[in-house]
Amino acid sequence: MGTTRLSSTPLPGIGVRYDLTTREHRRVSVVAHRDGTRTVNAYRDDDPDACSLSLRLTTGESAALVDALLPDHHSPNLLSTTELGLVAERVELSSTSYWNGRVLGDTRMRTETGASIVAVLRRAEAIPSPTPDFRLAGGDTLIVIGTREGVETAATILGRE
Repeated sequence: MGTTRLSSTPLPGIGVRYDLTTREHRRVSVVAHRDGTRTVNAYRDDDPDACSLSLRLTTGESAALVDALLPDHHSPNLLSTTELGLVAERVELSSTSYWNGRVLGDTRMRTETGASIVAVLRRAEAIPSPTPDFRLAGGDTLIVIGTREGVETAATILGRE
């Protein structure tokens, strides 16, 4: 098997493009936009300059794709929450959310849904076990754990505008 070839190209005013050539000589690129979104492109076999697929992903969708590609959560040393009837999900708080600028305790998340917000990802920082007086901000990614129903209800509540 050959060495994976990955190159990066700065795109002024846009972000950075990463190009990958697979061992099968297929080309894939990811444009990391300055706003946190990503565009994933796959190119045609017969014309490596012609794009056959282009997907624009939000920050949350990008994180979910990374989780799917690198499933560290399948480590045998970690507790499998699905066997216990629990799920853990990332929920992105939009800048237009009703909760933007409000404290976590105001959401009454655990009382209303039975789900818990166990961490908040803000920019490059992770805030584990946020307290009720923790102030939420648009762009935060909240790690929510609970039953499937509870987590879905939490996502609905957090999506309120």
